[in-house]
Amino acid sequence: MAERFVGKTVIVTGAAGGIGRATVELFAREGARIVLVDLKQSPLDEALDLATSTGAEAIAIGADVTIPGDVQRYVDEATTRFGGIDVLFNNAGIEGRVAPIDQYPTDVFEHVMAVNVTGVFLGIKHVVPALRARGGGAIVNTSSVAGMVGNALIPAYVASKHAVIGLTRAAAQTYGADSIRVNAICPSPIETRMMRSIEAGVSADQPEAIKHLMEANIPLGRYGTPEEVAALVAFLCSDDARFISGGIYPVDGGMTSG
Repeated sequence: MAERFVGKTVIVTGAAGGIGRATVELFAREGARIVLVDLKQSPLDEALDLATSTGAEAIAIGADVTIPGDVQRYVDEATTRFGGIDVLFNNAGIEGRVAPIDQYPTDVFEHVMAVNVTGVFLGIKHVVPALRARGGGAIVNTSSVAGMVGNALIPAYVASKHAVIGLTRAAAQTYGADSIRVNAICPSPIETRMMRSIEAGVSADQPEAIKHLMEANIPLGRYGTPEEVAALVAFLCSDDARFISGGIYPVDGGMTSG
């Protein structure tokens, strides 16, 4: 196993979810010191145990990524504990409701935008000074294939993930002179709790049928795994990608290739 992150401090938001946990484990196995951030403490503690079981140094911080004070707190705790920050995986996100725009609850729309867009914005805003103090670093934001195409039934998620791509491009333009690289990943359906929620939202009676329909739109014929997403994240955060910034990278089995 490569050890590309020895001596580096990595923050992972949404660390208790499927993609977050897989990425935490990969960073841990590659030598990183990890700050795990999520809203729900119990699954966050489980992810922390996963990280420390590899021998990695890691801390877990319960935080709401939509609250500036919480974001500044996880940045401050990371800096205090580990002396600085090198990488941010800006991954926290929610799917919202399955419904067309005219039936979509306004409060749910606002909540999705707060977590998926404001949370990414605040992560960049508060981590950049720490990366600048370190002489540079890497940020990877989680968008989605829904940030590249439309979808009639998840309008808030689609809007939020398009916005993440815009923030990624703006940040890459702004902070390149500080040797801070900013990229976005765009996963297709991945084998996680979120997809179970969306499948059930489309058809509570036949979620497996909905999964098969979605898989039929993926040239490789299946959902991806969290570990496959984590591998792309780790590459983009590593020195192997030191001349890559402002990129929007599908990890989608060919779903957006048509």
